[in-house]
Amino acid sequence: MEALVLERKGELSIREINLPTEVGPHDVKIKIQTVGICGSDVHYYEYGAIGPFVVKEPMVLGHEASGTVVEVGHAVKHHKPGDRVCMEPGIPDPNSRASRLGIYNLDPAVRFWATPPIHGCLTPYVIHPAAYTFKLPDNVSFAEGAMVEPLAVGMHAAVKAKIKPGDLAVVMGAGPIGIVTSLAAIAGGCSQVVITDVQQPKLDLAATLGPIRPVNVAKENLRGVIDELTDGWGADLVFEASGAPAAIQAAPEALCPGGRIVLVGLPIRPVSLDIVALSAKEASIETVFRYAHVYPRALALMGSGKIDLKPLISRTFDFRDSIEAFEFAVKMPPDCIKAQIQVISA
Repeated sequence: MEALVLERKGELSIREINLPTEVGPHDVKIKIQTVGICGSDVHYYEYGAIGPFVVKEPMVLGHEASGTVVEVGHAVKHHKPGDRVCMEPGIPDPNSRASRLGIYNLDPAVRFWATPPIHGCLTPYVIHPAAYTFKLPDNVSFAEGAMVEPLAVGMHAAVKAKIKPGDLAVVMGAGPIGIVTSLAAIAGGCSQVVITDVQQPKLDLAATLGPIRPVNVAKENLRGVIDELTDGWGADLVFEASGAPAAIQAAPEALCPGGRIVLVGLPIRPVSLDIVALSAKEASIETVFRYAHVYPRALALMGSGKIDLKPLISRTFDFRDSIEAFEFAVKMPPDCIKAQIQVISA
């Protein structure tokens, strides 16, 4: 099949490549409609690696996807041709210890789209397990369906945060993950989110999406804002979604005594933390790696209208313009949140 292929660091091509075509008994074949460009896709394109995951041979990119079921395996009962779906891109070993414990996202043997050496989904058709394929609500578009994958990260972070109704949260970073984490935190019971960044257009967009107070940390003091909102007590929760070392190290400053920090963003290099500052507040720290068991809940919130992701979709490119789309994503303008590629016209 034709696909967008990362040949090596800095080199993309649209060409034919051998991909699986056989539909197993528990699989579905999906006609891909929309694929979002993730920061990890861009990172592989720019640098050829993320930590231990190194692109050593040509790899199809893309893992944020939606499409239409065109064929089902003989053992599949809950899907049929014509179903509009989105797909969870990580496929664990169902017999692994991690899967049996319910933490399948931590299975060392997980096969995750567009993570070397596994091919992604920027191609017209994919074969995927039916168990990790989810129907879209009628009022959720294909473009929104391709946003469920990043939303799942924010949902998982909200679950790990153990939100209590009325909590005040800080989200550091107003990129795609920061904004979906903010929306998930509000849906989970937070009364307000204070979101930080240095790019004002992203903050301005975030402020239109709910009870979200933007703070441009290049112009305002975050702790001062939190003190005004909490009478000097501090935020109940801090989600660090930027991966910036300075932001990670500053996370404890806005936190209240006994509060919880959830580390969502991944820094390029190891980051040190002030253990004394954390201990003095008896701060709890949670970490997030992808997600597990949240796709149905994310889709339910989108279908009910509790979470609206349409404003986050900034640019859409045709599949034939995929290389241009990645060049755009490398230098994303500050007023853009998410770029997508439409593989097959709706």
